[in-house]
Amino acid sequence: MQLDVLNTEGKQTGRTVNLPDEVFGIEPNDHVIYLAVKQYLAAKHQGTHNVKDRSDVKGSSRKLHRQKGTGGSRKGNIRNPLYRGGGVIFGPKPHSYDFKMNRKEKDLAKMSALSYKASGAAIRIVEDLKIEMPKTKQLEGVLRNLEVSGKKILFVTPEYQDNVYRSLRNLPKVKGIVLSDMNTYDIVNSNFLVFTEEAVKVFGEGHAAENAEASKATAGETAAPEKKTAQAKVEKKAKAEKKAVVAETPATEESTGKVAEAAAAPEKKAAQPKAAKKAAPEKETPAADAPAGEGNPENV
Repeated sequence: MQLDVLNTEGKQTGRTVNLPDEVFGIEPNDHVIYLAVKQYLAAKHQGTHNVKDRSDVKGSSRKLHRQKGTGGSRKGNIRNPLYRGGGVIFGPKPHSYDFKMNRKEKDLAKMSALSYKASGAAIRIVEDLKIEMPKTKQLEGVLRNLEVSGKKILFVTPEYQDNVYRSLRNLPKVKGIVLSDMNTYDIVNSNFLVFTEEAVKVFGEGHAAENAEASKATAGETAAPEKKTAQAKVEKKAKAEKKAVVAETPATEESTGKVAEAAAAPEKKAAQPKAAKKAAPEKETPAADAPAGEGNPENV
């Protein structure tokens, strides 16, 4: 979205500012805007209300009369909430009314509110103001030239400018705010948004930075598979060259002998146990016809 930059007299300067569609041209989300406004107002609620319950009021803790036998109802002490001057039942106590909203929800609410203002032609861009002394009349004339005088206006600057804010504070329907402090409630609660030229450029710079980061991340993810593929190709080529060198190397007598010896090693190991069995001496068996005496164990 292109908007003209106006000077303090309300005339076009010939310069334009591009408002990113990702901020000023989205489909508004009404429910998130409602939650953001509700959360802002709830956070402003001080919640300092307090009442005295029966443990806080002044009075004796003595039981008024015995439990039974009087014909009347049973009673505790004089601080009972049923008596005049007694404590309050379930009265309010100090607590916070704030509730949590996610950052993405707040950003979406703010962008939705800005998109509503952009679609309703409720945004004005004025060149940077140079006010040497605080003068309410001077700033009121600028707003009159911008054709927004008498309306509820949110005047946004990129940073705090003392002379500008001191000039705005006496105007009943104008609120000055720094861009970083702008919130959904202030946007919705105003009829027109007046941005200085430098304040609007922040949106474009921030969007450009986000796009640059996203493109870098995408480029890194794309380059990673390509890098792995190239590395695999190099390793494959190195292995093929190594195999070719080994195949072309002539076989010497020494290497041939080593290969033959390595091939014959398993057969040699298998033949060794058989030879050991044949070489082992047979055990001597006692003679059956040996005479009774030294060699016959039965006569021992």
